[in-house]
Amino acid sequence: MADHKDEEESDDDSYEVIDLTEYARHHQWWSRVFGNNPGPITEKYSVATQIMMGGVTGWCAGYLFQRVGKIVATAVGGGFLLLQIANHTGYVQVDWKRVENDVNKAKKNLKNRADRAAPEIKSFIEESTEFVKRNVVLSGGFLGGFLLGLAS
Repeated sequence: MADHKDEEESDDDSYEVIDLTEYARHHQWWSRVFGNNPGPITEKYSVATQIMMGGVTGWCAGYLFQRVGKIVATAVGGGFLLLQIANHTGYVQVDWKRVENDVNKAKKNLKNRADRAAPEIKSFIEESTEFVKRNVVLSGGFLGGFLLGLAS
């Protein structure tokens, strides 16, 4: 009877050892999801699949944007409200002349940086519009999902 119990335990104790690095090298999840074809997404998937992928990712992004946006708006508004109360009750004194000088310096820095960054921004916008044109179905699905995510 004791021998039978030992046999059951030895069967339960046998495990297969898997080298995770080797497994991950041969079973890459992105290859299964996106395929191995390195080309435009319009050549890999059907229109329905593109709309579904764009819609799901868009909905997730819209939903997160809505939730995070509410939290950020509440935090910023609450912070301003607390600062106004602290200023009104005399806990905080604001040097408005210094604030005005700092704002003017920031305006000058932003204008200088904007003048230097204009070509880079223009090339980024051109690349983005080209991507959207090539993947109009996926982009349309993403936009629709994003709007639905914002609405929910």
